[in-house]
Amino acid sequence: MAREKVYATVAISNRHVHLTKEVYDKLFDKAISIKWPLRQIGEFAADQLVTLKTKEGEIANVRVVGPVRDYNQVELLPSDRKILGINPPVRSSGDLEDSESITIVGPKGEVTLDDVCIIQERHVHMNENKARELHFENGQIVKVKVDSDKGGMMEAFVKVTKNGFYEVHIDKDDANAFLLENGDQVEIER
Repeated sequence: MAREKVYATVAISNRHVHLTKEVYDKLFDKAISIKWPLRQIGEFAADQLVTLKTKEGEIANVRVVGPVRDYNQVELLPSDRKILGINPPVRSSGDLEDSESITIVGPKGEVTLDDVCIIQERHVHMNENKARELHFENGQIVKVKVDSDKGGMMEAFVKVTKNGFYEVHIDKDDANAFLLENGDQVEIER
């Protein structure tokens, strides 16, 4: 008997930063504020923007994602490597050991941080109930089948969290390569 097909909505992520309260306060005079909520419960795109800087180049207008965290993390696009002259590893959130360093510039000041830059791995967010319903496990590798004019297959890992809203997170470079838009549906194969 064939398994029922499982679909998920695509959420496209641009480069962004997560900051601790300590670093945030070095960069900004005002409290962090919400520009728009994200579907991951409790998270939001902030009004605040920073510039990312290395010896080789810089990228302006990079969004802060809130709320403040207990660690700093800069999530770049693969195409940012050439602009900034660095080679961040592809990792899951929080896996920052031996990653790249960068300077973050805000309206109040700037901070150079070591081991903070990664390229985010593709992942499928969900909460515990959705994982049970679909028979997925945290960390499981799945195939994401894209049916578009430049469709194909990519791998992602399952990320089960309490606040997980069921959607596939890919970066802007992946979305462009597969001709995907926010809200498109993709098939998840076990």
